[in-house]
Amino acid sequence: MQKVKLFKGLESELTTLEQEINEWIEQSQARVISITGNIAPQTRSQSSMGSFGASDVLIIVHYEDGRGS
Repeated sequence: MQKVKLFKGLESELTTLEQEINEWIEQSQARVISITGNIAPQTRSQSSMGSFGASDVLIIVHYEDGRGS
């Protein structure tokens, strides 16, 4: 059966998000069909004197359950 799994993180923590996704793939034994992602644009933070905050990152993993369920 095909399923989706969503992962959300911050642009400034991509390495952590990548590790989380890779660990999930290994532990779940998922057969990955595709991975897509999106970075949400951020607006300027008033408290940071016009600087941009870290953007939200959404990763969608389309997979088949490797455990046969």
